[in-house]
This record gives sequence, C-alpha cells and structure tokens, in this order.
Amino acid sequence: MKIIYHCFGGAHSSVVAASIHLGLLQKHRPPTAEELMSIPYYDKTNNNHFGTIRFMGIDEYGNDIYVLGKKSLGDRFSNILMGIAEILGVKNNILTINTMNNINVIMKIGGFMSRRLGWVSIGRPIVIKGTQSSFFDIVRVVDQIKLKVMTKV
Repeated sequence: MKIIYHCFGGAHSSVVAASIHLGLLQKHRPPTAEELMSIPYYDKTNNNHFGTIRFMGIDEYGNDIYVLGKKSLGDRFSNILMGIAEILGVKNNILTINTMNNINVIMKIGGFMSRRLGWVSIGRPIVIKGTQSSFFDIVRVVDQIKLKVMTKV
C-alpha cells in the first residue's frame, strides 16, 4: 500500500506524521528541536516541492510512506488522487491522510514565517514549539492509520 500524508506545505505536520509512522520519532514524548530538524524535509521545503509526492520510507508492514504539500487544495487533493487511483484500478492500494486538522495556530504562524516569508530564524523556533504542542494530536492520527492498515494486512 502507498500511504500519503499531506498538509499545506509538506514541511511540518505531514512530515511529522510520516516520521511517527516510520518510527523516526518516538510517540511517547514530543520531539526536541534537534530531533525535528533531523528528520527529512522538516521545515526544509520550497515552492518547487508543492505538488511533489516525496518518499519517506517503508513501514514495518511493507507500506511505502510519502509526504506532500498541496497548498490550499485541502481534502480536494485526496479526492483527486483517489479518482486517479480508481481510474488506474489501484484505489485499494492508496491511502491519503490530510494532517491539516491536527495543527495549531502556532504551527501555522511559524510555518508561514519560515517557509512562505523565508524568515527561518524567526519562524522555525515558532513552528517547532507549535509542532511540539500538537505532537500528540498527530500521534493519534498516525495510530488510527496504522490500525487501519494493520487490519488490512
């Protein structure tokens, strides 16, 4: 199965969710700033990455895990992708997860400042604080997805 976590920029909540899914981040405590900065793509995307599905790794069940920044498409991205998957006959092999419902205003402000405005030195500490604050909400989403995937195996 192909599992795609997506968010506005593909730099924060989707990357954290994919990293939790893959075991790159521990689930029992919020990550440190250093741990967040060590995961692939965290607060490192630019405009060229929007719309690009990026591979993060393979989970313990053999599923490919991806992240995507889809700007303001919201859940329409999932609808588009699932429509294409249905046309190609692979709808049962793709799972898309919108992680935008699990972020807070601090993440939005910090992410906007760091990625959109390029004010990394100001925005990055803010988005890290926001990520740490939303961490257990993202963990719950990943746990639900892993349970869903595990029941299909």
